[in-house]
Amino acid sequence: MKEEIKDKQIKTGSPDTKVIPEIDGEQVNTVKEQEGEDDDETLDLNKPAEEETWLSHWPLLTALLILIVMLTLENAFKYQPPFPVNLIIFLIAFGLAGYNVLAMAWRKAKHFDFFNEFFLMSVATIGAFSIGSYSEGVAVMVFYSIGEWFQDAAVNKAKKSIKALLDIRPDKVTVMRDGKPTETDPKTVKVDEIIQVKAGEKVALDGELYSDAATFNTAALTGESKPDTKRKGETVLAGMINLDKVSEVQVKSLFKDSKLSKILEMVQDATARKSQTQLFISRFAKIYTPIVFALALLVCFAPYFFTDPYNFHQWFYRALVFLVISCPCALVVSIPLGYFGGIGLASRNGILFKGSNFLDVMTKINTVIMDKTGTLTKGVFKVQEVVTENFDKNELIRTAAAIEANSTHPIAKAVFEYAGQQERQLKAENVEEISGHGLKGTVNGKTVLAGNAKLLKKFNISYPADVDNLVDTVVLLAVNDKYVGYITIADEIKEDAKEAIERMHALKLETVMLSGDKQAVVDKVAKALGIDKAFGDLLPDGKVQKVQGFKDAGSRIAFVGDGVNDAPVVALADAGIAMGGLGSDATIETADIVIQNDQPSKITTAIKVGQITSRVVWQNITIAMVVKVIVLVLGAGGVANLWEAVIADVGVALFAILNAVRIQKMKID
Repeated sequence: MKEEIKDKQIKTGSPDTKVIPEIDGEQVNTVKEQEGEDDDETLDLNKPAEEETWLSHWPLLTALLILIVMLTLENAFKYQPPFPVNLIIFLIAFGLAGYNVLAMAWRKAKHFDFFNEFFLMSVATIGAFSIGSYSEGVAVMVFYSIGEWFQDAAVNKAKKSIKALLDIRPDKVTVMRDGKPTETDPKTVKVDEIIQVKAGEKVALDGELYSDAATFNTAALTGESKPDTKRKGETVLAGMINLDKVSEVQVKSLFKDSKLSKILEMVQDATARKSQTQLFISRFAKIYTPIVFALALLVCFAPYFFTDPYNFHQWFYRALVFLVISCPCALVVSIPLGYFGGIGLASRNGILFKGSNFLDVMTKINTVIMDKTGTLTKGVFKVQEVVTENFDKNELIRTAAAIEANSTHPIAKAVFEYAGQQERQLKAENVEEISGHGLKGTVNGKTVLAGNAKLLKKFNISYPADVDNLVDTVVLLAVNDKYVGYITIADEIKEDAKEAIERMHALKLETVMLSGDKQAVVDKVAKALGIDKAFGDLLPDGKVQKVQGFKDAGSRIAFVGDGVNDAPVVALADAGIAMGGLGSDATIETADIVIQNDQPSKITTAIKVGQITSRVVWQNITIAMVVKVIVLVLGAGGVANLWEAVIADVGVALFAILNAVRIQKMKID
């Protein structure tokens, strides 16, 4: 088991803090650098997106204006300023448009890094000037820089979009101190202090409702638009919006420890975990760029041996076209941007991916294995029936409540709550838990056993045989080694559980349910929901064996559970999905994907988000490569010129960026 968990940790990787590298003391824009798999495309959600205006790009816009004026004079009025005036004008435009690119190329060249888009563009444009193609050299740099501008804007938009979905923590909070409301920074509030939340205000910190009742909008956290009414003592989380009158919340965690803060960190870490597609493109770019330089040299010099007369100017120009169109920026920017979009789309639907790699994993899933309690059922047990044998019914309830009060198990809580205040008068002593069986203790001087059939068998206490045929969960009771009756308890199936299974079947997914509950209960739930296979009476190691069996048969598995008890199976699955991650720190740590609102129907939503992201990313890869290959061939053959090369390059980049950005706007059925 330890080996399996270790393997899982290796698979997911640990999110490293992104450090912006420095070259000559200056920070380098990591979005543009794309230096292979060591430079992750990370959205730093703690760092505000750069606010850009048109005026902040005045040098580039000035260069564009100069280019337009010079082309208008040349083509419309058939006038061209004499040399060297035209050279000086174009050099000014070239410097305004490309000073950033040239500076970056120089910095990289000093570190012997020549195979990058900055050096590639610098060589192509300076080469154009060297053969007198001034306007084309300026045009290449202007349009390339405009493309970079749009790329930066798209990345900033993705950063803002993802952060806006999650970073909804208020900057101020009203805390009750010395009986008076005081407005302060949430970071200064301590555990157990009381904060006041006005109607329409966001809750700033995690805690428990101190008022009798209040209604909250939880959509920002769970994607669920239906208001949630909380009672006194129930959990209230940062980011929820109070829809009721002024309410009070007792703080139970510091600002930095709130579920929302941890989720925000998780989503930021997610952008640092590359998918296999991203890793492939990073490696591809490292190989692709030097190959392009080599081919450009061949285009320029190889014809010397095959053509007569050899025209250096002609073939050098074709090599420059080859360099311009070969720039891989459309791929290396749009692909991570597509995965950012996928993470943002999932977040808006109440699903948190711990890495873009899991977006890819979800597209390959063919089997969904689910826990029962808390995943497909509500995990809220209610007493259905109380049956006694030669014993007073009320006395049985009081006795059961007394001993079950010592357990935190959901079934024990159901019995205790069913008893009500009037029936909770008895106290149990010397209570011990017999693992996997139930409880033993003393109530009113009598030895009481409360648990499953195995408990009574362990103590050789007989009970009616028909009890074993009951489908619902049964708590049997014995007093002084004599069977006195039983209580049946049932869990309630979630409202959208059946719809979730139907959606999985529509996607041709095999559905499997694993549970520690008895087989009869498991079969009943499986039949009601239409689940393909169901296995009950499983301990944690039994679940692991079942999942391993499916993996050995070649299945690609997503396991869906609701707590840390499922950690071994989550570690074994290709994708571990946690239900209700907002309620469990352990679940957030264990799972690869977190469904925030407990809805099993979100499982297929997560799969569809992965499919949408993969589809858009491969659209970008295919279109970019096809267009580039066509123009590369045309450029080498002398059909395409520098104008056509730069328009094709910028056009493909803009298409890929816009195609990636639209992911966040998509709606999922």
